[in-house]
Amino acid sequence: MIRGRVQHLLHCTFFISFIFLFLVFAGAIILDDKEKPYIDPWETYGIYGTLILYILRLLTLLTIPQVLCNFGGLTLFNAFPGKVKLKGSPLLSPFICIRVVTRGDFPKLVKDNVTKNMNTCLDVGMENFMIEVVTDKAINLPKHRRVREVVVPAEYKTKTGALFKSRALQYCLEDKVNILADTDWIVHLDEETLLTENSVRGILNFVLDGQHQFGQGLITYANDHIVNWLTTLADSFRVADDMGKLRFQFYIFHKPLFSWKGSYVVTQVCAEKKVSFDNGLDGSVAEDCYFAMKAYVEGYTFNFIEGEMWEKSPFTLWDFMQQRKRWIQGILLVVHSKEIPLVYKVFLAISCYSWVTLPLSTSNILLAAFCPIPCPHLLDLVCGFIGAVNIYMYIFGVIKSFPIHRFGPLKFFMFVGGALATIPFNIVIENIAVIWGVLGKKHKFYIVNKEVKIPTTV
Repeated sequence: MIRGRVQHLLHCTFFISFIFLFLVFAGAIILDDKEKPYIDPWETYGIYGTLILYILRLLTLLTIPQVLCNFGGLTLFNAFPGKVKLKGSPLLSPFICIRVVTRGDFPKLVKDNVTKNMNTCLDVGMENFMIEVVTDKAINLPKHRRVREVVVPAEYKTKTGALFKSRALQYCLEDKVNILADTDWIVHLDEETLLTENSVRGILNFVLDGQHQFGQGLITYANDHIVNWLTTLADSFRVADDMGKLRFQFYIFHKPLFSWKGSYVVTQVCAEKKVSFDNGLDGSVAEDCYFAMKAYVEGYTFNFIEGEMWEKSPFTLWDFMQQRKRWIQGILLVVHSKEIPLVYKVFLAISCYSWVTLPLSTSNILLAAFCPIPCPHLLDLVCGFIGAVNIYMYIFGVIKSFPIHRFGPLKFFMFVGGALATIPFNIVIENIAVIWGVLGKKHKFYIVNKEVKIPTTV
């Protein structure tokens, strides 16, 4: 614990120093007495040109809420908590169902991960649990008293016509299918998600505490065999996002102000049944986001769960872009849904539109160099702060994913450099995904490849 606090203090010192140096480098903080040459934008660019330039600069401010939450989450709470300690006996925990939803396209992956996850639970001392695999196609899992395979019938339809993952999740809640009591808990995983002993302890602490009906924790992507280094390093931002914004909103507000992810989701059965996944077409693309907003509306509370789980980043750039496209399309459908009052999704909407306007706001990178405009000093400071925090998110993601004690200083700094080098690539991919997502058909659900093909020699 002491080591973790020292690491956190060093991280905070480096974080704040990085922001300061970035502001100096960007010219938002001036250390000498040199005056900048003044440019009259109205005379140089004309009325319309000047208005466009200032509007584009102001679009950057849409990211302020999530940037502040990321900053708060990364500084106010220990970013290196260490090993999770059990606060009670696993024998006294409520019954836990670890539910994996799959189309059934990767049966070997599912079977292997069921075995790995069961062994992890047993190693921690869990007794009151089962693993349930919900699939569109039969996988034929080996018979085991702790494993249940549920095949969703092709003819099954929900009342509102929910599709994709929502349809499968709702099928599990039907009275004739559900075998769980209202006081039981469900841990939702994607088919590639692997439990760790720390995450199992964190989940046990969460359900033993029982104060909140929903919870979620950290997912990292650089464990075991790395298939695509480019997408894995780019996903280091998501790791920092979990430790920043996700922790902040759950620890401080206990509400999904910016929504949550679709995996490493822990729910109490009675609450999940009340909220339900039967939310029509608009709730079927980003079912996790719609579910979180609906739970928020109904007054349920959320908390952050200590301990990380493991997943893999998309194996190809095509899958990486398709994944981002589906996210933006699904979140747009949630933001525009009339079923969720605006007051509950205002932060989600601001975050979403900061993403939608990314092609416009990223144009400032070139415009600031070729079409400079005088701005209030405060605006320069805020824009510089936003840029510094977002860049540091990549660095912190590497610190969490590739700890220096595991890989050594040389490899660690290579990973940091690699993550920073992926930023231009990420910006391009995100811009393409946004344009495609906004203009394309939104009620589609793209499944990325999740199974590593091991070559065989003959």
